[in-house]
Amino acid sequence: MRAQSVYRALRRAIIEQALKPGMKLPEDSIGEQLGVSRTLVREAFNRLSVEGLVELKPNKGASVAYPTLEEARDVFEVRRGLERLVAENLAGRLTPAQAAELEEHVRQEEKAHGQDGPESIRLSGEFHIKLAEMTGNALLLRYVQESSSRCSLILAIYGRPHSSECAVSEHRQLIDALRAGDAAKAAQLMDHHLQSVVTRALLSPRTEPDLRDALSRYALSEGLTPP
Repeated sequence: MRAQSVYRALRRAIIEQALKPGMKLPEDSIGEQLGVSRTLVREAFNRLSVEGLVELKPNKGASVAYPTLEEARDVFEVRRGLERLVAENLAGRLTPAQAAELEEHVRQEEKAHGQDGPESIRLSGEFHIKLAEMTGNALLLRYVQESSSRCSLILAIYGRPHSSECAVSEHRQLIDALRAGDAAKAAQLMDHHLQSVVTRALLSPRTEPDLRDALSRYALSEGLTPP
């Protein structure tokens, strides 16, 4: 349970940009901040490394991943293909309960509009993961989760301040197409949505926060406390 809590706290801190791309992640400091052993921190690093969120280098320790522009384009290209498949599979199969769940999630995105860029990015990614979950295809869900996490990290480096209004509008259009059972339109909307995110990308400098400040609220949310 604690291992899962450490993993979730660190993953969310990275996706919400509290831990910035390229930031060093010393095991002892993070373990102290979260109130857990270095072993649990190392275990979380290994899981996050598989997802492409953390880089592990021999004799240099761990750091938040910092993908290059070329790697970023490759990730988005793969994600576009995966999520077109999600849209095609889900069109006409969306249940009323699933549609209601997606609508509620979009309302959360609307509340985050103009308030918190990282929160908007996280909610947007979760919307896409929900769609993948609803297909019932476990392998497709796994790949969408990984690519979505990597894209959230990429947006932290290269993205403009996230436009939640644009994303919410596109998400609503996608829900309508899925309800209508229009697989071709749903796939086209999904592709356009992700392509527009790539188009908005630009390079901008990022500053590195203090490790304690960055992790404090994530530790609290997972019930982790330093000694």
